[in-house]
Amino acid sequence: MTAPTRIVSIDHRSWENAPRVDEAASPVAELEEGKVLFFPHLRFELSAAETALLDPALVDPKRKNISLNATTGKLTGVAVEDERRDAIGALVRRYYETTRRFLDRLLPHYAAHLHTPTTSLRLHRIGTWKMSWRKDDTRLHVDAFPSRPVGEQRILRVFNNINPHGDTRLWRVGEAFDTLSARYLPQMPPYRPGMAWLLHKLHITKSRSAYDHFMLQLHDRMKADADYQRNGQQESIEFPPGSTWICFSDQTPHAAMTGQFMLEQTYLLPVSAMTHPELSPQRVLERQVAAAH
Repeated sequence: MTAPTRIVSIDHRSWENAPRVDEAASPVAELEEGKVLFFPHLRFELSAAETALLDPALVDPKRKNISLNATTGKLTGVAVEDERRDAIGALVRRYYETTRRFLDRLLPHYAAHLHTPTTSLRLHRIGTWKMSWRKDDTRLHVDAFPSRPVGEQRILRVFNNINPHGDTRLWRVGEAFDTLSARYLPQMPPYRPGMAWLLHKLHITKSRSAYDHFMLQLHDRMKADADYQRNGQQESIEFPPGSTWICFSDQTPHAAMTGQFMLEQTYLLPVSAMTHPELSPQRVLERQVAAAH
């Protein structure tokens, strides 16, 4: 089933300034409604030396991607210890710094509140990494992490297709979050604080809020629902090389179907820093759980 488009295309080509936009349809308003901001011509240029680093053999076989914790400077997932490791570290840090400057201009209301930056260099072709169905990101899902509960934080992500061979990155994008959560909430077991406490004490997971409980349930039930994957409201969008797209990945149902070579930047944002916090998954789920009781 096709839903009204949730893709907002913006013809802007510079990381060093923000596009001029209509206040009624500002980037903040569009993002907080769960839409994807798509910049078809916002290219992250790689040098010839950086392009040479686009080799899946450089990823640790035990890890899916290469990641940088920009706060601590820790780089993980690199399979080599030579000068290429430093070059990869410099590349992903440059992407982090570029996206941060851009978001400060594009979303000035968020500038003082974005935190916990994590940068990912994804070198494997989609479909070549063996994984369980829960980790299969070709299935429509919203982001929720068993080992990284977020509580009152949002997940904002900036993606860029750096494929040097002309390959697009194909996504499926699903329906509005409130209709999605209303579909699955009746199937979910209630939140039990005592169980969350026990899991934390047993070191099975970090302390998990009611929101994290419901989001993990939603993530798993979406991915396990074959009929929803085939027939749920969705649209396809191709992100060509040199394009950038931004969304709240905890709110926007998405699935990555094809592609190889991408940079991705994650930030956390407190719900309290949103312009319209009532649109957050946290507040939507609170209202729906309360109405169900």
